Amino acid sequence: MNSDPHTRSSHTRPIAGTRNAVRARVPLRLGLAGGGTDLSPYCDDFGGAVLNTTIDRYAYAFIERSADGNVHFIAPDVGIDEAFDPRDINGTIPVHAKLRLHAGVLAGISRRFSVQVEPWRITSFVDAPPGSGLGSSSALVVALVEAFVSLLQLPLGPYDVAHLAYEIERIDLGLQGGKQDQYAGTFGGTNFIEFLAQNQVIVNPLRLSSRIRNEVEMSLVIAFTGVSRASADIIAEQRSGLLKVTEETMRNMHRLKQDAHDMKNALLRGEVAHMAEILNRSWEAKKNTARGISNPLIEKLYGQAMADGAIGGKVSGAGGGGFMMFLVPPERRVQVIRGLNGAGAQAGGVHLVTEGAETWLS
Repeated sequence: MNSDPHTRSSHTRPIAGTRNAVRARVPLRLGLAGGGTDLSPYCDDFGGAVLNTTIDRYAYAFIERSADGNVHFIAPDVGIDEAFDPRDINGTIPVHAKLRLHAGVLAGISRRFSVQVEPWRITSFVDAPPGSGLGSSSALVVALVEAFVSLLQLPLGPYDVAHLAYEIERIDLGLQGGKQDQYAGTFGGTNFIEFLAQNQVIVNPLRLSSRIRNEVEMSLVIAFTGVSRASADIIAEQRSGLLKVTEETMRNMHRLKQDAHDMKNALLRGEVAHMAEILNRSWEAKKNTARGISNPLIEKLYGQAMADGAIGGKVSGAGGGGFMMFLVPPERRVQVIRGLNGAGAQAGGVHLVTEGAETWLS
């Protein structure tokens, strides 16, 4: 692994011909505990800790040669297809680009690795709506980065890819958020991730027995609220609270961090009921870190799931909408899903996946 994400490659080599394409996919994630402690300045001052797991929903990115001499950014799932002169993206993000993630990745890689932008078609889609709370935007950035790493043969390992994706999304594009999503998608699996000062990140993969994995998977229900939320305002308020260093905010953030440690131990022991207790406790603490994390719709769905037999639940991601996740005794799984669907959500089961970012040639 190359430890410097800014190292220039001496092997940049575009795809030959027009038939082959580089494809990449990156799994989305469920945040089990500790979300928010990966935000600066908390993680810089106290160290953050997050437990998450990747699921069978993906962000996809494809790169192939363009026939008309232009760079194309295409996202059929959101109905956008735009074209630019390659000279306009050599290290610079076009002001009028609608697909900012695509433009940011291409411009960021061009600038960092002195890559001459070629006429490429860069296509993406995601197995979740925008604002899902499943880390979909960051997973898409990782997929785009991974596709270019494969295309240009850049000497980057998984830590480098995750950090580069973080820099492009949070610094180059100025999008609010933490660090967990880029590392979750890049590495894949169930991970306890520590976030320390000076951008130090340690990914600790958890080895789960098949018995525990099966029990947890059968106990998980996820539900789309039907509302795509913009997390930036919630995250900005959380960050503002951290900068003010109020006693209540710090108490809740420390609680979230401890919950990540407690959830890891409960998961390794297969104690689903204890995991549910921690989930509920963490949800209450998270709601106190910023306004808008919960709302009447979320509370309605939470109450419906609990009435039908769920034993724990919370919103996945920053909050305000997107997906919710619940822990349910497997015997009550069908009833909980039916109840949530009847209340207006789109609920179902989910499978855990162990593979992270993957690339291949078509």
